[in-house]
Amino acid sequence: MLWGTPAGALELRSEGGATRLRATFPYGVETELAAGRREIIASRAFASRIETGDEIHLLSGHDFGKPLASRSAGTLRLTDGDEALTVEATIGEGTSWARDFLAAHAEGLIRGLSPGFRVADGGERVERRGDGVVRTVTVAALFELSAVTRPAYPAAQIEARAWAPATAPRSATRHPLNRWRL
Repeated sequence: MLWGTPAGALELRSEGGATRLRATFPYGVETELAAGRREIIASRAFASRIETGDEIHLLSGHDFGKPLASRSAGTLRLTDGDEALTVEATIGEGTSWARDFLAAHAEGLIRGLSPGFRVADGGERVERRGDGVVRTVTVAALFELSAVTRPAYPAAQIEARAWAPATAPRSATRHPLNRWRL
């Protein structure tokens, strides 16, 4: 799976013991993932699993052992549009990792949003541009979205608002699923 987030925002607010999260994942935003490697997520690239109602999770740090919300639990809602994917979740405080996420967010330590997805066969266009490569993801299976400290797309930041009372470098190792084809 690849993880990244083009210029989106994550907003948290507390209401009656639960925290509501709302985020947008804008499509069509080009970002540099590494020197000479740029990526664009095309409009509705994640539509297949979203429209069929497949299970998708909101996780803490891409860790399936730390789920914050899910479609099957009724705590995660995804709305796919031409401009962006909208994410709405309700996060309870019944698990230690949810409390840890909320505390880390409150301290300003977790500010990024990042999707975990697999590109379908034929679901990408790769082109050379100058000294680099631009990959446009057109069809991908979205499995999860994660709150992270350092997203591949730095413009995607979490915003927190009080509505009611209440950097380590990326590994240089090459992972086989993070391949680029020409």
